Amino acid sequence: MRMPGPAPRALVTTAVLALALSGCTGHARPGADTDRPGAALRVVTTTEILADLVRQVGGDRVQVDSIVPPGADPHAYEPTPRDADTVSRADVTFTNHLLLEEHALIKAVDANARKGTPNVSLAEASETYGAHVIPLVEDIGLDVLWLGLRVRGDGAARGATRSSDVLLSATDVQGPGKLVAYLTESLGQPLVLFDSRDGLTAKDTTSLPPAAHTHLNWAFTEPGVYRLTLEAKLKNAHGASRPVGRGTFTLAVGVDPHTVAGPGTTILDRGHTDLTVNIDNGRLSAFTDLRTHGRTQEEIPPGEVVVEVPNRTLVKVPDDPRFSFLGRGGTEIHQLPQAVLGKHVHGEIDPHLWQDVRNAKAYTQLIRDTLRDRDPAGAAAYTANSRRYENELDSLDTYVRDRIAHIPPGRRQLITTHDAFGYLAEAYGMTVAGFVVPNPAQEPSADDVEKLTRTIKNLKVPAVFMEPNLARRATVLTQVAEDQHVDVCTLYGDAFDANVRHYTDMMRHNADELSTCLGGTR
Repeated sequence: MRMPGPAPRALVTTAVLALALSGCTGHARPGADTDRPGAALRVVTTTEILADLVRQVGGDRVQVDSIVPPGADPHAYEPTPRDADTVSRADVTFTNHLLLEEHALIKAVDANARKGTPNVSLAEASETYGAHVIPLVEDIGLDVLWLGLRVRGDGAARGATRSSDVLLSATDVQGPGKLVAYLTESLGQPLVLFDSRDGLTAKDTTSLPPAAHTHLNWAFTEPGVYRLTLEAKLKNAHGASRPVGRGTFTLAVGVDPHTVAGPGTTILDRGHTDLTVNIDNGRLSAFTDLRTHGRTQEEIPPGEVVVEVPNRTLVKVPDDPRFSFLGRGGTEIHQLPQAVLGKHVHGEIDPHLWQDVRNAKAYTQLIRDTLRDRDPAGAAAYTANSRRYENELDSLDTYVRDRIAHIPPGRRQLITTHDAFGYLAEAYGMTVAGFVVPNPAQEPSADDVEKLTRTIKNLKVPAVFMEPNLARRATVLTQVAEDQHVDVCTLYGDAFDANVRHYTDMMRHNADELSTCLGGTR
């Protein structure tokens, strides 16, 4: 499972986007306005939700293009040369960021935005307008350790920006068998990051942006004690990289971890842990919530932890040629599961701010001021449009709050396919209920289904929720819902579709759907 050529695994090259502009055509694209000859500004946003907010404020004075097309997932959308061309012609560019968008998309925006034009990250900048941000809390409820990779810090002192890459390489693995770390993408396609089966080289490298985290499957072909050495480097916009740090982690696979744990060693056997590099101080660690029981996470040095991979992680290699890198189909291996299906890179702050309507109001005010600064002649129009839309958002916030308030308190439980609704829950008095997502490399086990079934039974929920654009990820959710005779309803998180084309329509739908499906009293 080697990627061809000299590039490291899972690295996305965006230089081609900046170089391929002359080959782009002027065909209309989904999410784009019809050409407006009289428009004062060309504005590009990353998502349709942001594009709608800009249109509300900009009115006839702006032409708006959304890079991510209708129904697509901004977490996974890969930019094209045409997108680079669109950005290069923009007078203003708006991203959400906080690692909502795929890193390659952010790199393409930053590489192609014209010098001197505003390039605004709304989620970060809107805090000065009163937006409220909350941590991204992931509660999957696994009965084994959930192990990922993470970059902490922004690396500003080392010259890093949001477009920088942090390279994480597996440089040595000692153990009785082979170690393979891979992720399973949304449609079940595996992407190998580290593979000691054919020796470790520069190709056993993955990249993350600063302050980012990703989920992985960790597979081991034999039981025993493994020692994995990771090295981190910071790569700049010109392709040059320099060392940041290294560390060696111990993993007890199918054996008693106490036999290799020294005095004061912490055994990581549950909760959420990431093998982490802090690019501010250069240290590697296990960033874990084990000792705080999920409340917060702390950095523990590699030499002071042992990662347990117990025998209950034994699984059979799928009889699928795509997974032949793990061994022959039917062979048993130990595997810590990825838990969340699909490429899932994110940060410590939940980026879905707009699910709280008050945050959308802060976005609107920031958009207004950005457009006024870029187009002073339109300042009065932008101010009037913003005032009108803010009043509409105030009414929308009241509507959402009222609809959800009529749901009996015991039924205000959200079981969804995607961690996109933390702001909605916090702002309007709901609870996001965690559940076990099956190992994405295999068919869900009876235990996986039982855990989800138990969650639905214990909470006595009348409905579960999926996003229209993520329906293919919801097979287990829909099957268990059918078996338990509960409804499957829809909530919009990151994207519009043919039925919903405006932010206010989206939030009204979500409020109505929650009230109807969870038994609102009116």
